[in-house]
Amino acid sequence: MATAGELLALARGEIGVKESPAGSNRVKYNTAYYGREVSGPSYPWCAVFLWWLFRRVGSPELYYGGEQTAYVPALLAWARREGLIVTTPMPGDLVCFDFNGNGAPDHVGLCESFDGAFVTTIDGNTSPASDANGGAVMRRRRHRRYIAAVIRPQYEEEEDTVTQEQFDAMMEDYLERLAKKEPSGWSEEQRTWAEANGILSGDEDGSKKYKKFATREELVAILRNFARWVMDQRG
Repeated sequence: MATAGELLALARGEIGVKESPAGSNRVKYNTAYYGREVSGPSYPWCAVFLWWLFRRVGSPELYYGGEQTAYVPALLAWARREGLIVTTPMPGDLVCFDFNGNGAPDHVGLCESFDGAFVTTIDGNTSPASDANGGAVMRRRRHRRYIAAVIRPQYEEEEDTVTQEQFDAMMEDYLERLAKKEPSGWSEEQRTWAEANGILSGDEDGSKKYKKFATREELVAILRNFARWVMDQRG
């Protein structure tokens, strides 16, 4: 079974495909769907594009139970029966749009991202001039007010794997960010004393890195400086 990432990768590779001639609905997705080349106003293909993606990625059952529909309301009704409706879109979800505000979905796209206000989708049969019948595969960004419903196909769960090299790089970045943070106000008196008495001298650049975790090397240096200070006090 396909993952959401696999479907999105396939969809991104289709961006730029257009029907030919313009306004004809003659496009490879319709040809695959109907089993022949078709054209004319009776063949809108935003839903057909999704059907093609799921079929091409090897998981046709995730779209309309493996059956065919080019009608967005039918796709939505099926998803409701199957309990696939969610509230907040995430990558891989099918986003149904209602552009004319009549309460019925008239377009569907594949969610790529959502920032809480705007959803970015990869759509078939769209354009800036015509959201729901534009004749091309495009990446579109729209306000959430146009969302009529969100369908979440039952994808195979993706494994979150991180290599040792990636983990090391992330940890190094995290420690560097900690080192650049300013110390808290509550420790000002103690820091002033420690610095004035040479107990905490910082690294070769003089950076104290107060928010960074102390290594054993740093701890040993601090303890040695403190021991020297105690001996000096005993004089």
